[in-house]
Amino acid sequence: MELPVLPFPLPPHHPIPLVRPAPGLTRNLLLGPLIALLLAIVGGIAPARAGDGSGTLLLRSEGGAPVEAPRLKADAAITVSGPTARATITQAFRNITAEWVEGTYLFPLPEDAAVDTMKLVVGDRVIVAEIREREAARRAYEAAKAEGKAAALTEQQRPNLFTNAVANIGPGETVLVQIEYQQPVRSSAGTYALRLPTVAAPRYNPAPPSVRSVAEGVPAANPVPDRDKIAAPVLDPARHTPINPLTLTIDLKAGFPLGSVRSATHAIRVEELSEAERRITLVDGATAADRDFELTWTAAPGEAPALGLFREQVAGGEAVLAVVTPPAAASPAASVPRDVVFVIDNSGSMGGASMRQAKASLLIGLDRLRAGDRFNVIRFDDSFDTLFPDLVPADEIHLDRAKRFVAGLEASGGTEMLAPLRAALRDTAPGETGRLRQVVFLTDGAIGNEAQIFSAIAAERGRSRLFMVGIGSAPNGYLMSHAAELGQGSFTQIGTPDQVTERMRALLMKLENPAVTDLTATFSEPGVDATPARLPDLYRGEPLTLPARMAQARGTLTLAGRIGGEPWQAVLSLDAAQAGTGIGKLWARAKIAEAETARLTGRLSPDAADAAILRLALDHGLTTRLTSLVAVDATPRRPEGARLVSTELPLNLPAGWDFASLFGEGEAQPLAPPPRQRRASAPAPQLAAAQPVALPQTATDFEIRAWLGGLLVALGLGLSLRRRAAA
Repeated sequence: MELPVLPFPLPPHHPIPLVRPAPGLTRNLLLGPLIALLLAIVGGIAPARAGDGSGTLLLRSEGGAPVEAPRLKADAAITVSGPTARATITQAFRNITAEWVEGTYLFPLPEDAAVDTMKLVVGDRVIVAEIREREAARRAYEAAKAEGKAAALTEQQRPNLFTNAVANIGPGETVLVQIEYQQPVRSSAGTYALRLPTVAAPRYNPAPPSVRSVAEGVPAANPVPDRDKIAAPVLDPARHTPINPLTLTIDLKAGFPLGSVRSATHAIRVEELSEAERRITLVDGATAADRDFELTWTAAPGEAPALGLFREQVAGGEAVLAVVTPPAAASPAASVPRDVVFVIDNSGSMGGASMRQAKASLLIGLDRLRAGDRFNVIRFDDSFDTLFPDLVPADEIHLDRAKRFVAGLEASGGTEMLAPLRAALRDTAPGETGRLRQVVFLTDGAIGNEAQIFSAIAAERGRSRLFMVGIGSAPNGYLMSHAAELGQGSFTQIGTPDQVTERMRALLMKLENPAVTDLTATFSEPGVDATPARLPDLYRGEPLTLPARMAQARGTLTLAGRIGGEPWQAVLSLDAAQAGTGIGKLWARAKIAEAETARLTGRLSPDAADAAILRLALDHGLTTRLTSLVAVDATPRRPEGARLVSTELPLNLPAGWDFASLFGEGEAQPLAPPPRQRRASAPAPQLAAAQPVALPQTATDFEIRAWLGGLLVALGLGLSLRRRAAA
């Protein structure tokens, strides 16, 4: 088997510097030699562990003793083929210590990624992973770890959050873990988008669940997963240079002549290969993994396809993907008065740039309200306030008060999203069908209780439509997209300040004019399994993406609905479908998501949903909450008796986040819930940091040399005193 080539140099062996000297450093320089002298006199000096005092990052291991974290570098190679993308992520773990190490790394992927392949590369050996049931994969990994074998385990912690555990990395050794996944390309209003998350943001886990599942009247299954399973150390950007560098190459094969190709999040280099193909790389070669990467492209003028139909041969039949955009020139529906509830997250994770973007977005939303509309504003952290007792007219007096309220918001506290969501969905006039009821929810979604949120939306949405606006450099795409799907709305991401006006205006125009309602899909041939079973309303510029599986792609697909109150229909001939890749994986991933939704909403029992998910995952080789990828080498490597130390690799804080608003001083892990909910008028509590990272202090070169000189003198004096005492 040909070995994969790592497209970047291995990280050099150098410490990660702290860029801000810690308080009290000069005092520590004086105390260090004195402490060393006392230790030498009392009992001698223990041998120094590799890495101590070198400015490197130290983490607590399972055994309690600090160990140095492995270095990590990653490379993403993505090929876009029309409506789908295939990504290969190569992670290089370098053990720079004299210990045998197990490293665990938490990393995000797109929420709709179908993860199907993992390889472990150790020296000249390539071990291809197998898909197994989650517990069986974990047992195989733990057994290999205990036996001293090289092993890797890829587990899904959330649909958009994964861990890689790599066991028995030898001293000074680098091992590679390479995962692959398939994902769909998003499009809206003629703009196509590909997003690659690069950092797992800290998640806030609230108190025990108060929402009960629709079907069983009991707490939703696994509402708040064990925080320790997905926790990872987070670095303060004011004290550390960014770590975990990422390189990136995208081969863009759009399938039509291209217009603009750009990224609002990163500086990119675009190489034109043909009128429909581009190669995209990062200008700087590598970037810190601290924000989502987003690439957008448009068709050349007059070349945008109105529909796309693709097919792929799969085991036992064919998979089809239909992408249909309603006509932009269709007559809009008559203007309907709206009731709009704006919800804004002002919790600690929104500190800094995210808070400014959220406030600016909400102010644009207020300005777009028209005469006859009604509105309200809700803000939340670990408490929430509703500005008005009920919906109020969008007149000058009420709008002015709302704008002052929004302008005064500051970020602090935890992220208790459930109560404000339920307040926003609460409809005091459910029979008032002559008005559109819409909820615009602005948040970064940095929570760990997504299942509670989904259950609440499914049970309490009523006639409301929920529109999620993801704020900041690393929003929780899984929460946003699935909440919008359940809420029959849409998801808009605002990652940078210069996107606020454009994307909020586009969203608000959609809200004012739903394009296609009462949408249905009908296949002329029997035996077709399409998803989703219930089609959403479409908004202007929003396409419908419909994957399906059938024995043979033939006959027609008819889409029908209403535009502006008038019937609309489009008929597609499946015989004309173009060849595509990865469509079967996308269909299976969409079916798994549908089964998860059915479990949460009570349409399927937990056992029936799990059986369907497990069957799909094993048949298509996909990583889910019930299945994992495990790779185990056949030959033991770690010498018998040699200890194995385990570490969790640290993460950057997402760009633009305010560390102090989350953790206060020091290093920390994802947030624990506050001891109790505070009243709205109380000051925001300072949340305690869980399991801090142990970090050595840093100093200037002069201070280090002075400290080392003092230490040597102290050691000499200590040894001399001990010899005299022995004599």
